[in-house]
Amino acid sequence: MSWGSGADGLTRLNPQAAPPWLKPLTDNCRDVKQAYRRRVPPEVLALVTAANTKAAITGEKRDAAVLVLFSGPADSPSGGLPDDADLLVTVRASTLRHHAGQAAFPGGAADPGDDGPVFTALREANEETGIDTSRLHPLCTLERMFIPPSGFHVVPVLAYSQDPGPVSVVDESETAIVARIPVRAFINPENRIMVYRKENTRRFAGPAFLLNEMLVWGFTGQVISAMLDVAGWAKPWNTDDVHELDDAITLVGHEGSYGEAQQ
Repeated sequence: MSWGSGADGLTRLNPQAAPPWLKPLTDNCRDVKQAYRRRVPPEVLALVTAANTKAAITGEKRDAAVLVLFSGPADSPSGGLPDDADLLVTVRASTLRHHAGQAAFPGGAADPGDDGPVFTALREANEETGIDTSRLHPLCTLERMFIPPSGFHVVPVLAYSQDPGPVSVVDESETAIVARIPVRAFINPENRIMVYRKENTRRFAGPAFLLNEMLVWGFTGQVISAMLDVAGWAKPWNTDDVHELDDAITLVGHEGSYGEAQQ
């Protein structure tokens, strides 16, 4: 991969590169996994643990990493989260074997030549979105999380860029949408719902975000919800607004733009 040439300096973690408004999250990276687990029903945690154990025994588990990229100004007039801070999210192509059509952070499986999860996350983000990784500052890694049924052990890599430059779909067979979504869209209580899959029950519902071009749910929705909680950005929202997944997907695009009713 040509990206790997001279990339060593880009993969070092530098928490000090975080702007002040991002510090409530980066200073508490280790708390995100626990916040994530608080939103997962005990029955689901038990199933995930069992699947993790089985994958470890059979050797089917695979290492992976995703890029959790926040962009925005280095300074905020209010001292808090800037209005124009955003988060990079993709939607996977509908033809993929795993998690088809699902919103996700850019990322994927580690290649044999990858030098750790930061390298994997940056390489995959470059391949999926064309992002110029020299503009990014990796800040910290969240604890590894297991995702059945794909069997991936995923390390979310938290990064910051004041200006990441252009991003777009590189390969339509893998990615359908690439978007920098305002963080305020995730914070807005009107955009938050709970989602469960038809083969499960309402007891297994998890946090999701109903936006104007995608539904962010599953692992990605859980991680974003946990980060909002840890950073102190979350606002009270109606956790009794529960939808079956297929029904929730039909609601995508029926609401206003990201910028409406976000304050």
